[in-house]
Amino acid sequence: MPEILGNKVIIVGAGLAGLALAARLAAQGKQVEVYEQNDYFGGKATQIQLGEFVFDAGPSLFTMPHYVDEVFIYAGKNPRDYYTYNQLETLCHYFYEDGFRLLAYADREAFAKEAASLTTDSEEAILGFLQHAEKIHELTEEVFLRKSLHRVESYLNAETVKGVLGFHHLDAFQSMEKAIRSYLKDPHLVQLFCRYATYNGSNPYSAPGTLNVIPHLEFGLGAYMPIGGIHAIPAALFMLAEELGVRFQFGQKVDEIIVEHNRAAGIRIGEKHIASDYVITNADIWPSFRELMPNVKAPEKTLGQERSSSAFIFYWAMDEAFPELDVHNIFFSSDYPQEFKSLFEKKELGNDPTVYVHISSKVCSEHAPAGKENWFVMVNAPQHIGQDWELLRENLREKIVRKLNRILDKDISKFILDEEVLSPEAIQRKTSSYGGSLYGTSSNNRFAAFLRHPNFSSSIKGLYFCGGSVHPGGGIPLVMSSAKIVSDLIAKP
Repeated sequence: MPEILGNKVIIVGAGLAGLALAARLAAQGKQVEVYEQNDYFGGKATQIQLGEFVFDAGPSLFTMPHYVDEVFIYAGKNPRDYYTYNQLETLCHYFYEDGFRLLAYADREAFAKEAASLTTDSEEAILGFLQHAEKIHELTEEVFLRKSLHRVESYLNAETVKGVLGFHHLDAFQSMEKAIRSYLKDPHLVQLFCRYATYNGSNPYSAPGTLNVIPHLEFGLGAYMPIGGIHAIPAALFMLAEELGVRFQFGQKVDEIIVEHNRAAGIRIGEKHIASDYVITNADIWPSFRELMPNVKAPEKTLGQERSSSAFIFYWAMDEAFPELDVHNIFFSSDYPQEFKSLFEKKELGNDPTVYVHISSKVCSEHAPAGKENWFVMVNAPQHIGQDWELLRENLREKIVRKLNRILDKDISKFILDEEVLSPEAIQRKTSSYGGSLYGTSSNNRFAAFLRHPNFSSSIKGLYFCGGSVHPGGGIPLVMSSAKIVSDLIAKP
């Protein structure tokens, strides 16, 4: 019979998963306290303000909104009383160095028709690939996203049997890029779908083809934008948690998770010890062990895994509106394999980085003054291993400006009114993400899904883990799922 612990819970970190889990556990009747080192909630999903311009600092894409809605429903609330969102009709504008451009409609039939008219691939081939992505989703969602992979009971159900029987559909033994090429031949479309590896910080030339599930999240389930921007999600979760009685302590950096007699007994902040029955860390798994539990035997194999990519972001207040751009825009590298080789093998920025431009003011008019736009300009970056990012900043900025000038055929630099930057080192410092990695470990190994750290400790009672560095991974839907898994484990130990 599992041991039933007490009622007090401490959560380390007020990121998205920490907020969702705090609300879920409070709805279970637990006494929840959240300790956050920063003076704000949301983790990577905070906001930045430059004068009249507002930017979502981190996540910019919202898929599977029902995973967020579930938190409110679990607490007996109507999610629409806390936040709402609109579905995007256009997923992304794609720009290539050879002059090719493609508008990716959210409706997959419309996308396939448009893409087939401009490339050498047929509608049937494009739809066939997207149907394959849907099939992977059907086989993996319940098994890989909704349950712990580290409990026997997770495998004793019909969904798992279905997944096992359909394993040959998952492309686990070939790379994403090779799996894509079995459906599509046009290099523009191959590059477009290879891009989805970056949604969890991986390399499409080595990550397993199972990750080709990701396009289905957009083309099958839709992409959305919350009213007010992505930060509206943590704001809504924070409001719900406070209503349910969760206590938040900001500007409180936890120095240690106290472990006594193989039990999580609380936390230490400076000389102050705060007791609890459960401790849940929403911090990255690496500092959770190395810094918060230095005397606990660490999972060396997990901590030694290859880290995901990071990002270098420029936030530009633009004194101009660009009608040729949409909410999401990608300006591709002319040599995609080389870009990923630079990121993961050389641990350096590529000579011709792919540039992502997110403009939330296209749908959130309050994010920029009329006739102006807020540009979130991001390139994939290697993990932080001591690079001088301040030294690299100007060179990178120049490369980005030259690339955008060339493809858009205008000098964008004269429209930049103000600028803020976020480097991999700053991501590590502000969010405790080791190496500035956005998604914890990469998925460049075919067994990566099973190698992520569990959501619980098998050796320390009352110790749990949530967030993007543990199972099932990073991104808004997956960290919501990690919160659900932990709340279910605590409700039924």
